[in-house]
Amino acid sequence: MGWPKPHKWLEAKIGKKLDECERNSSREYLRKMIQEQADSLPPEAMVLDAGAGNCMYRPQFEHVNYESADFCQVEKAYAKYGEITYVCDIAEIPVEDDRYDFVLLTQVLEHVNEPKAVLREMHRVLKPGGRMLVSAPLYYPEHETPYDFYRYTQYGLRHLLEGADFEVCSQDWMGGYYAMLAYQFGFAAWDLPARPRRYGGGLIGFLAAVMAFFLKRVLYILSHIFGRLDQRHKVTDTGHPADYVFLAEKPNRSDGGTPERGKAERKENT
Repeated sequence: MGWPKPHKWLEAKIGKKLDECERNSSREYLRKMIQEQADSLPPEAMVLDAGAGNCMYRPQFEHVNYESADFCQVEKAYAKYGEITYVCDIAEIPVEDDRYDFVLLTQVLEHVNEPKAVLREMHRVLKPGGRMLVSAPLYYPEHETPYDFYRYTQYGLRHLLEGADFEVCSQDWMGGYYAMLAYQFGFAAWDLPARPRRYGGGLIGFLAAVMAFFLKRVLYILSHIFGRLDQRHKVTDTGHPADYVFLAEKPNRSDGGTPERGKAERKENT
């Protein structure tokens, strides 16, 4: 990464603080969305956190029956797995049909090689009328490798959800454009080289390295600023997001309806 030795402490500090600036802005919006859904559930509700990882959202579902599923195969230096109810492939969860009132599937679909199969499984385990909150990245570096397969546009996610017989209730950016900028500034602050040889050496390489040395610190500050600005005001009419979040519902087909009929009804109501 090219940091001069006297500043290794700042490199470590940036690594620790990146989540506090660019990433937590989007996570804070997601946490609020999850809390809204959690607050709407009665005490007897069954909830599945699919691809739960460290079960960070378990506290928001303490008033209901919370279960989790994950295959627990990724070694994460930054987080350990929580108490997982079902250690399994989330495309084959060992529970009966129509078990859950709500499913949480956040930042998981990019890590499964068969997203259609996973969404069909979520549909199977949800009760008719049950809902699922799903989020996935449009922009993010490869992570948790080798289990990192996809990035999703809003149209791709909608297509997958409707193909699995879900009805989309709402969709949104997980964070605004400022969160996207905070991501980019934060990663640039971390990855931008600061050694002359990384710029071809010589006088130009030395001057470029000096510029990069100071620019990294400016970018680090900007990542904090834009992360906070995003929490203050979420801009969604320009640029693009880092992640999309959808609220989807498993339709109650007791009236003999079909996915095609559901789509037609939504068009008539718009």
